[in-house]
Amino acid sequence: MQNEGAARVLDHVSANVRRFRAAAQLSQVALADRAGVSRRTVVKLEAGEANISLTGLDHLADALGVTFVDLVAAPAAHHANISEVAWRGNRQGSIAVLLASVPATKDAQLWAWTLEPGDRYDAEPDPVGWSEMIFVSEGSIRVEQEDGPTELNTGDHLAFPTSQQYAYANLGDTRARFVRVVVS
Repeated sequence: MQNEGAARVLDHVSANVRRFRAAAQLSQVALADRAGVSRRTVVKLEAGEANISLTGLDHLADALGVTFVDLVAAPAAHHANISEVAWRGNRQGSIAVLLASVPATKDAQLWAWTLEPGDRYDAEPDPVGWSEMIFVSEGSIRVEQEDGPTELNTGDHLAFPTSQQYAYANLGDTRARFVRVVVS
């Protein structure tokens, strides 16, 4: 994690590491040993002063028995809409934003979709526990679900359970492209 954009995530990580470490009744030394990081890293991280790699956060999450998302998201954040900068590169414009997360137990599939104007995809409900995450990279689509439609434009994302009737529709006059991750 780097630069000003990651400062908010560092605040979340700091509070979350302290909270999860206390809940696990681990000392900073014990956590550092379990995670394979230095005690100094844990101390500085909990103080909101450390810069740690994404891999280091993965190791801390494993040591605490939580997920990577549990560490980087705001404590009250809904995992379907996290939208936190987790990394910034050395060059302007290089950025990684954690958009959303869903639980998985079996499989995750990455799909590249294109919907031409006027086209739609009607899905059958999946088993309970299945979810999708989509990200629109071009154009706009409408995601129709039982609780109502959601309009998504370029740069928008949505995470939702697929144990319901749902559809993707391109109601516009230009091609729409989106990435779809199916998680079971």
